[in-house]
Amino acid sequence: MSWKTAHRSFYYQHAPEPEDLTLPWAETALLCIDVQEYGLVEHQDATERARWAPFHERMRGTVIPRLQAVQQRFRDHGLDVIHARIACLLNDGRDRSLSQKMPGWNDLLMPKDSPESQIIPELAPVGDEIVITKTGDSALTGTNLRLVLTNMGIRHLVVGGIYTDQCVSSTVRSLADESFNVIVLDDGCAAGTDELHRAELAIINHIYCHVMQSAELLAMMGLD
Repeated sequence: MSWKTAHRSFYYQHAPEPEDLTLPWAETALLCIDVQEYGLVEHQDATERARWAPFHERMRGTVIPRLQAVQQRFRDHGLDVIHARIACLLNDGRDRSLSQKMPGWNDLLMPKDSPESQIIPELAPVGDEIVITKTGDSALTGTNLRLVLTNMGIRHLVVGGIYTDQCVSSTVRSLADESFNVIVLDDGCAAGTDELHRAELAIINHIYCHVMQSAELLAMMGLD
């Protein structure tokens, strides 16, 4: 099954296949979202460790290697690689958005200089690659990313990272609302469970973005 027929929601079940995309190199950038140390820490509690095991397996076995490969292809051909990370600017986290202050799992308190807020070494920025620090879910809301992309002449964003149903989805929706063309890499993203990952891809596909495999994207752009 190709990207043209995969991940279809109820709304697009009988829609015609989309046309091939045109992604000029000078107008296309890779955006890697929140692949930070906090997301790869193994839980101390045995029950939680087992519950999250499939996520960590997907990250180590699929997402990180695929994103590494796409990053390298973009760099080799002179295309921009941009990074977004979630962190608070104040140590007490008062500057965080409400979504990051709500009690529960999403209550992340990660000062910008803390070890857990850093991008993992495998996907870390190289040279002067842009890093956007955000205090909410979307990499566009409350940052200067939109202005930066416009100044650079970027109209197309290839997106990967974590979590598919949270910061990735929020960023994709914001980019679409600002009329950027977005491609989400299925094998470059992960959610807490594969079920959540697949469900969110079906929700955002065709209306907010096009979802495809990294190999499909690289072949389409002539980067394979």
